Amino acid sequence: MKKRIWLSSLTPLLVLGGLAIAEPVTYQIDPTHTYPSFEADHMGGLSIWRGKFNSTSGTIVLDREAKTGTIDVTIDAASIDFGLDDMNKHAMSPDMFDVEKYPTIKFQGKLARFEGDKPTAVEGTLTIRDVSKPVTLTIDRFKCMKHPMHGKEVCGANALASFNREDFGIDYGKSFGFDMNVDLRIQVEAVRQ
Repeated sequence: MKKRIWLSSLTPLLVLGGLAIAEPVTYQIDPTHTYPSFEADHMGGLSIWRGKFNSTSGTIVLDREAKTGTIDVTIDAASIDFGLDDMNKHAMSPDMFDVEKYPTIKFQGKLARFEGDKPTAVEGTLTIRDVSKPVTLTIDRFKCMKHPMHGKEVCGANALASFNREDFGIDYGKSFGFDMNVDLRIQVEAVRQ
């Protein structure tokens, strides 16, 4: 009986000392530091076009102790930016993203692999033009730290994936010999809530 009393009296000290059992932590994606970008073929190998989306929101839930977590991201399809206004307008048209009919792109997934307490992959579902397909993101860089400006914990990552855009109903340029494969690169920062 004495052992039980002794351990229960230590519990508040363990919690205060940071030894409490870890729980999932929610992070809000920082839209000013998160830009999904992509690379796609132009004219069957003539050049590689690069673009990004300027408006992204969502949450990441991470439990480093249990090595689990989830990601829920929404991208404003009309925020596409190639650095060329005419190309942006064309990409927003029914030929490609058809943003009036399909205003958002979504990615929802689960953290699938870890090295220590750092996630290295996300297995999820990408939805473009209301078509959902499995996509695995590889995380090649991940770091959490106290933000030097606002003092909250912030986590950042670099994630990579490739997919066939024709699978999502975007086959513009195929008849001209465009390669349908797209390389996706995502820089993300998220602030602990």
